[in-house]
Amino acid sequence: MGKDGQEDYESPIARNEHDPDRALARVYLVGGGIASLAAAAFLIRDGDVLGHNITVLEELDKLGGSLDGAGSPSAGYVLRGGRMLESKYLCTYDLFSAVPTLDGSRTVTQETFAWNETMKTSSKSRLFRGGHRLDAPEFGLSEGHILRLERLAIEPEGMLGNSRIADEFDSSFFGTDFWYMWCTTFAFQPWHSAVEFKRYLVRFAHMVPGFSRLEGIMRTVYNQYDSLVRPLQKWLDERGVRFELSTRVTNLDLHEDAGRNRVERIAYERGGRAGAIEVGPKDFVIVTLGSMTEASSLGSMDSAPILRGKADGGAWTLWEKIAAARPEFGNPSTFADHIDESKWISFTITQHDPTFFRIVRDSTGNVPGEGGLITFLDSRWLLSIVLPHQPHFLGQPDDVNVFWGYALAVDTPGDFVPKPMSACTGKEILTELLGHLRIEAEAGLILETSTCIPCMMPFITSQFLRRERGDRPQVVPAGWTNLAFVGQFCELRDDVVFTVEYSVRSAQAAVYSLLGLKREPPAVYKGTYDPRVLYRAFMTLHDLGS
Repeated sequence: MGKDGQEDYESPIARNEHDPDRALARVYLVGGGIASLAAAAFLIRDGDVLGHNITVLEELDKLGGSLDGAGSPSAGYVLRGGRMLESKYLCTYDLFSAVPTLDGSRTVTQETFAWNETMKTSSKSRLFRGGHRLDAPEFGLSEGHILRLERLAIEPEGMLGNSRIADEFDSSFFGTDFWYMWCTTFAFQPWHSAVEFKRYLVRFAHMVPGFSRLEGIMRTVYNQYDSLVRPLQKWLDERGVRFELSTRVTNLDLHEDAGRNRVERIAYERGGRAGAIEVGPKDFVIVTLGSMTEASSLGSMDSAPILRGKADGGAWTLWEKIAAARPEFGNPSTFADHIDESKWISFTITQHDPTFFRIVRDSTGNVPGEGGLITFLDSRWLLSIVLPHQPHFLGQPDDVNVFWGYALAVDTPGDFVPKPMSACTGKEILTELLGHLRIEAEAGLILETSTCIPCMMPFITSQFLRRERGDRPQVVPAGWTNLAFVGQFCELRDDVVFTVEYSVRSAQAAVYSLLGLKREPPAVYKGTYDPRVLYRAFMTLHDLGS
């Protein structure tokens, strides 16, 4: 890695020949999340497509998709979640090596690497039990557990089929501190796909030695909307990309002709009126399939969020329409029809008093931004929180603190609030959190000076659900000449969903394939081919250090 993480991310602009036909092509991007924004950038940077010939169609009134961040000090800030980064996200850093920060002082990639040299993640309290932190918790795996993990890592995906993680391990595995740290770091559940679990084991093998301290985890300076989405949107704006917000794509008119299939028309709704876009013979369409934050619902200090479904947004219904009788488009029902297996609740807390942050700092031994995720093992909700470096939002006042948390068991009664989390107000969620931190004397002050906004997300881990081969379509489906799929629900060999990297990699693959560019995204890093990585992981799994 070179200075500021830059030397490994050479811009490819000079390596591509200019193609005048591509400059005239129009490209329509369905969805305004990071996958579509990345695709727009690669179209311009690597594909010679003119910015004003690119249109992004987004059903919400704001870009960014799941990389969101909104609110104010008075009403409270909202983050539905936070994606973690790490140094091997080669596609992401390639993309942002060409995107300046909002102040133009350097690239986003340079800023991110420099920031993580300053604020290194090293948790002294990854787990809490009995109101006290566990210093450097051991994994607690038996020899049988370790052998099964090792076997899973080398087992072909075809042999695993659509099995669950729970099908591959006995019940004792799910009581180990390894599992508690794993499932809360990545949001896995025992009923999730064993194939996805295997991919994570292989993809992050190099991070196993620092796992109990979250070492190697990288974060942006601010929330990812401010640090990633806003600079990328600004870069695209400056190049003339058109953003059609509050525009729901309702269908694609498709012409199928013996392997020369194409999209001919895009149907949409805007402001209660229907419209259509004609797709020309040289034009392309790139669709973000599904959405892990579709149909999200916010609560308040005095109200619980409600549970919505796929009919409350356009992403899943669009996929269902176009996939009907087209197996090459995948199977959306695998991911959209099992809300009880994919939902959980996050919450964002805005505070106007420093007491809570002071108590957590003293209890954990970490300053905000240094410790990462804190999980409360005694919590029947399996509650976790993250205290980021402050300010976490651009423009956030100095006397305001913001943090985020979530829980996986949202239908289970709490330990201090005898209600399922799904039925709890923001005040009740904060009360439950204060109980697990054993905060009593200061509880009244903290409740009076805090705003907790819960968020129910019915599809947040839908990409982890068990699947069959073909349920996720290829980025460019066989037989289609001007259509590509991007996001978390297309198939990319070796890489892992629920990451920014997966969305960006899909965008890069879509652009290069559709435009016929003679290049590919950077290869997925495979630490399991490095004996040193395997040795350190082996020692750590046995709680022998590295």
